[in-house]
Amino acid sequence: MSCFDCATDSHGPILATIPTSRGTHRFGGPVFNPVPRVFRPVTALTAVPIFSETKGTPMTDYAFVPYHHERLPEGEMLTRARRFYEDMNRRRSIRHFSADPVPRELIELAIRTAGTAPSGANRQPWHFVAMSEPSIKREIRIAAEKEERESYEGGRMPPDWLDALAPLGTSWQKPYLEIVPWIVVVFAELHGVNPDGSKRKNYYVQESVGIACGLFITALHNMGLCTLTHTPSPMGFLSRILERPENEKPYILFPVGYPAGDAVVPDIKRKSLEDYITFRG
Repeated sequence: MSCFDCATDSHGPILATIPTSRGTHRFGGPVFNPVPRVFRPVTALTAVPIFSETKGTPMTDYAFVPYHHERLPEGEMLTRARRFYEDMNRRRSIRHFSADPVPRELIELAIRTAGTAPSGANRQPWHFVAMSEPSIKREIRIAAEKEERESYEGGRMPPDWLDALAPLGTSWQKPYLEIVPWIVVVFAELHGVNPDGSKRKNYYVQESVGIACGLFITALHNMGLCTLTHTPSPMGFLSRILERPENEKPYILFPVGYPAGDAVVPDIKRKSLEDYITFRG
């Protein structure tokens, strides 16, 4: 009962971090601070609900609520699925952005969508920092380009890595970090902090944050915005610039905005379905 799937979407008694409230920092834009919610202590016997084999009733003292689901006709399901796939298949990573402003509410809604992701033991171990302040974006660009130049020209990246990146046309220069209206940096919460200052263990942090980031990308595309998964290495400068606590580690940087009018993307292809699917039965 220790698998990630068993721990996912738990509504049991935990100390959860819910990234929905705004805090005050020295830079502009929405910043989502953790809101601790303390429930009854978890014990080894009640951390994961046990269900009856004959009914969907959890055999635990903790509260559960009915799940309401609308089962759609198969024809409508297929129509929705095909339409969604076709839309997502048009998604591309963009490196040429417009400076046109993007409403703050759109960024907040994308982050809210990301926050619906399943997570190990429902710990929700993520924190999103969104910024539109030009001076902060410039500071991030300078620090990112310093690390990226060392990677591209200073020997951090081996030749085979550089060869793999060549078709994408990337370099150490990241001017879009100052052009985009928003930068969103996602931090992984390595462990939580209890009210008494002691550590609270988080579970499947990398997997949980990765799923949340996938939903964030999907939400942005769905609303007509573009982004790029940017992971300068090392990324420690983001913790310093954005004043994040020691229990958080930078995970991904997302520039967010509209594509430039003259934006181009690499002429590359996705794998065919047969390359990454296996059916049994």
